[in-house]
Amino acid sequence: MEKIAISTEFIKLDSFLKLCGISGTGGEAKILVQSGNILVNGEPCTMRGKKLYPGAVVKAGREVFEVVAR
Repeated sequence: MEKIAISTEFIKLDSFLKLCGISGTGGEAKILVQSGNILVNGEPCTMRGKKLYPGAVVKAGREVFEVVAR
C-alpha cells in the first residue's frame, strides 16, 4: 500500500486519482470513477467529488493507496 500525503483537510476522489498517477486528466478520472472500478474503504464509489480524508484507502485495480496527512 502506497501512502499519498495531502496538505489540505481533504482531497476529492478525482483529484486524488490524478495525484497518485492513476489517471492523467480529470476526464480519465471521471470515466474510471463512473465505471465502478474504484473502491474507497472497500466499497465501490461512483462519486468523483467524494471527499477523502486522511485514513481513507483507495483501490484501483491492483494498486492500493492510503490518504495521509502531511
